[in-house]
Amino acid sequence: MSRHTVIEDALVTSHYDLFLRVDAAIEKNSALRPLFEDLCAYIYALQSEIQVEKPPLKKRKLDISSDAANGDTKAAEGTWADINVAPSWKMADVSFSIPQRKKLHVEIVKKDSKAGVKKGGIRGVNAASNTVEFGANWGEIDQVFCLPVPEKAKKQHNFVVLPRGADGITPAAEGAAAPEPIVWTYVEPTGKDIKEGEDPGPGTTSRAIDQHLGLYKKQVIYPTDKEFSSSIPQPHRKGEKAYHVKAFRGSKEGYLYFTSVGILFGFKKPLAFFPFDMITSVSYTSVLQRTFNLNIGVTAGEQEQEIEFAMLDQADFSGINEYVQKHSLQDTSLAATRKAKKLNINGPPKGGEETEVQEDGATELAKAEAELQDLEDEEEEDYDPGSEGDSDGSGSSSEEEDYDENAGGDEDGEGADIIAEELGSEAEEVEMSDDEGE
Repeated sequence: MSRHTVIEDALVTSHYDLFLRVDAAIEKNSALRPLFEDLCAYIYALQSEIQVEKPPLKKRKLDISSDAANGDTKAAEGTWADINVAPSWKMADVSFSIPQRKKLHVEIVKKDSKAGVKKGGIRGVNAASNTVEFGANWGEIDQVFCLPVPEKAKKQHNFVVLPRGADGITPAAEGAAAPEPIVWTYVEPTGKDIKEGEDPGPGTTSRAIDQHLGLYKKQVIYPTDKEFSSSIPQPHRKGEKAYHVKAFRGSKEGYLYFTSVGILFGFKKPLAFFPFDMITSVSYTSVLQRTFNLNIGVTAGEQEQEIEFAMLDQADFSGINEYVQKHSLQDTSLAATRKAKKLNINGPPKGGEETEVQEDGATELAKAEAELQDLEDEEEEDYDPGSEGDSDGSGSSSEEEDYDENAGGDEDGEGADIIAEELGSEAEEVEMSDDEGE
């Protein structure tokens, strides 16, 4: 990428997506390089003029420890936040998108009491100013993901580091700023850029991180076929599976990843992560022929909320629903159990009255659903017109009813009521025919 220095200076920090498009265009047609360089030189000159007119930006404060927050300047000494502490591993000139859009060095600092390093961590370092821009202690990190970036000609992977409380859902403590995720992009080298004997993929970075996360019984999380893969083929990369689902959170477009530890939505701010222990329910709405909406109910602290993701492709419904069922995310009654697993405490008592009612209800709902499928074929001949078993009178298709039931639609009791009425009507008919037989 060094051959595009002018282009990088003009676009990387302010319009990274545009930079990638320009870079891809030059890869396809090298004759375009002089034109793009001239344009970017002009843009860079304009940016420099504007920068002079702007007041200097306040430097981002590093959230190193409570002592540092209280004004103890020595708190950073001997930690990852101390620029004088040498890293044990680093990768130069990496493009970050969160918390800053900037090109920095990724550095890993190892805790080493003998060398005077009290706290290890991962950090972004500005080589030009020789300063640490941001980072996190290893012990503060909740999860690290390595996720393929969708819809890119070159293979790219986003590393997402989530410190505790940086999930985009948990409210910050009163008077404190919420910690932010750290996101940078690893672009796989191609052609002459590939170094002999080196893994061109993100594995080298993952292994370097795993050496430290392993002390906390964690590792870098990759998406897998076992959890979820999209049914939609990638036109730009034939034969390779995709692990994302395009969705909208409000007006913001992003991608959902269904991983072994939870559901992540990225990569623009606000990035959101839904660990299993935080999810109380999952349901589907606006189920149409081509799209549907996914609603995730969560409990963060004492707050309960439901977050909607819209316009998911219908082709991925089956895979998503299988993932939801596999982890019992549609079952509100198991939310306490999921949370107990995270906290390593006992779940709700077995045989409890509330649990029995809900589990029995879910079982009966499944049985009744199967019976109703058989009854629908005989509706015109055997169905009682006086029954109140219509599906809400809304004219919704049986396909939509199936989606609602699969998504735990008995959450508000409507699904169970409908089935009870349907079966009740059928039971009346059976009794009448018995009387006639006598």
